[in-house]
Amino acid sequence: MKVLIAEDEQDTLQLLSVFFRGKGYEVIGASDGIGTMEALEREAPDLVLLDIRMPRLNGWEVLEKVRRKRDTPVIIISALDGVDDAVRGLVLGADDYLRKPFDLSELEARVEAVLRRVRSAEEGACLEVGPIQIDDRSKTVLLHGKEVKLSPREYHLLRLLVASPGRVFGHQEIIEQVWPAENRADTSDVKQYIHLLRSKIEGESTDPQLIVTVKGFGYKFAG
Repeated sequence: MKVLIAEDEQDTLQLLSVFFRGKGYEVIGASDGIGTMEALEREAPDLVLLDIRMPRLNGWEVLEKVRRKRDTPVIIISALDGVDDAVRGLVLGADDYLRKPFDLSELEARVEAVLRRVRSAEEGACLEVGPIQIDDRSKTVLLHGKEVKLSPREYHLLRLLVASPGRVFGHQEIIEQVWPAENRADTSDVKQYIHLLRSKIEGESTDPQLIVTVKGFGYKFAG
């Protein structure tokens, strides 16, 4: 894993670099905001440790720029110890906020926790149940290895069912999960989209085997 350490205090930068290299991380260092942005573009790190008080773009400015186009995990490490500072960092999109001075073992634990969350999210981005594969990153659906073209609502409906195979979803729960609050649907809309989805997943079969009706209750994915 590659860690970018953005820190203008050279002693702290050196300490953190030695520590994380000793833990098996590849380390890139930057001592100001511009250098941090350049390293992000050049190195594509897995995580950023970001100081706030840096020259040539402070940490707040760097974080705002990062979040406009990247979801790289960021942990702020700062001497600013006010609650408002921590809240500001989290609101701007930081994944964690650690005040200086800190214990290196605590920092390591926080880095590992953030990276675990990222890995779990990435692993959960792809669902595979029976003949269906759903990739949330590319918003694609494969049926027996061949792509199926779905509308956004069909996609979200299928994903809801496939994510919990065997679980029965009632009409109202499907409406709440798939339709936005400002565009509420009714039972007939659910039935229409179930029919559309089945026509693309199971053809015109009169005996659906994947998206199954449970009479009086709703629908389930039985793949």
